[in-house]
Amino acid sequence: MAEDSARAIASPAARPASLPGSLLRHLSAVVLSMRPKQWTKSGIVFLAFIFSVNQHWTPEEPSTWDHLVLRALLTAIVFSLASGADYLVNDIRDREQDRLHPRKSRRPIASGQLAPGAAWAWALALSAVAIGGGFLIDWRTGAVVAGYLALMQLYTYFLKHEVILDVMAIAAGFVLRAVAGAYAIDVPISPWLYVVTGLGALFLAITKRRAEVMLLQDGAGEHRRTLEHYSLAFLDQMTDMVTASTVIAYALYTFTAPNLPDNHAMMLTVPFVIYGLFRYLYLSHVKNEGGSPEEVLLKDVPLLLTVIGWVATSLVVLTAYR
Repeated sequence: MAEDSARAIASPAARPASLPGSLLRHLSAVVLSMRPKQWTKSGIVFLAFIFSVNQHWTPEEPSTWDHLVLRALLTAIVFSLASGADYLVNDIRDREQDRLHPRKSRRPIASGQLAPGAAWAWALALSAVAIGGGFLIDWRTGAVVAGYLALMQLYTYFLKHEVILDVMAIAAGFVLRAVAGAYAIDVPISPWLYVVTGLGALFLAITKRRAEVMLLQDGAGEHRRTLEHYSLAFLDQMTDMVTASTVIAYALYTFTAPNLPDNHAMMLTVPFVIYGLFRYLYLSHVKNEGGSPEEVLLKDVPLLLTVIGWVATSLVVLTAYR
C-alpha cells in the first residue's frame, strides 16, 4: 500500500498538479526581485510632459494630449522593465553581502528563492524588451534606455564601490529618465530641468547612504565596501549642500526657462519643492526612514500630497498661462 502511494505521488500524472504553484512562486520571486515599489522612479519620465503641456495641448485637439500621455506612459513602462533587469543583476552580484543585511537578506536571490541562472535569463530578456520597446517609441528613447542599462551595469560592478561616484551614478540614472521622457514626446527641455532632476536624485541617494550607515553602524563596510568611506558628518554636509542647491536651481528654473509662462506664475510651485525636501529630511533624520525613498513616498501621506499638489499646480499654471 505504501509503495502504491509512493508511485502515485511520483507518477507523471501527479507532477503537473504542482507546476502551477511552482510557476507562480517562481514568477512571484522574479517580480519581487524587480522591486515593483522602485518603479515609482519611472515617473520622472513625465517631467518633460508636465513642463511642456502648454506647448501641445489645446481644447480643440485633446487627442494630441492623449497621444503624448500614451508615449510617456510607455516610456515609464520601458524604464520599469529596464530597472527591473538591473535589480536582478545587482542582486545576483550582491547576494553574499545582502545576506549580512537585516532587510536585504530576505530578497529572493539572497534567500535562495530564485536561482542566479534563472535571474540572469530574466535580466537578459527584460533588457531586450526594454531596449526594443524604447526604439519603437523613438530611436533616441531606445538609445537612452540602452545607455541607462550600460550605466547601471557600470554602477553594479564598479561605480557602487567608489565613494561619491556611486551617488552621482544614481543621479545620472534619474537624469536619463528625464531625457528619455523628453525624446519620447519630442520636446526640447531647458537644461535647468536636467540640473534640478540630477540634484533631486543626488539628494535622495545621499540620504539613502546616510540611512544605510545609520542602520549598519560598524558593519557598514562589510555590507558594501564604499560605506566605510562615508561618515554621518560627511553625508550631512553633502545633504546640506545638495538641498540648498536644489531649491535655488528649481527657483531659477521657474522664472528663466523659455517654455514657462512669462508672468513667472510657475514660482507658485516652489513652496511644494521646499516643503517636500524638508519633509523628507525630517523623515530621514528624525524618523530614520530614509533607506527606501520609494516606500517613504508611498507611505507618507503629507509627502504624497505634496507631490500631487506640485503636479496639479504645475498643470494649472501651464495650461492657464500659455
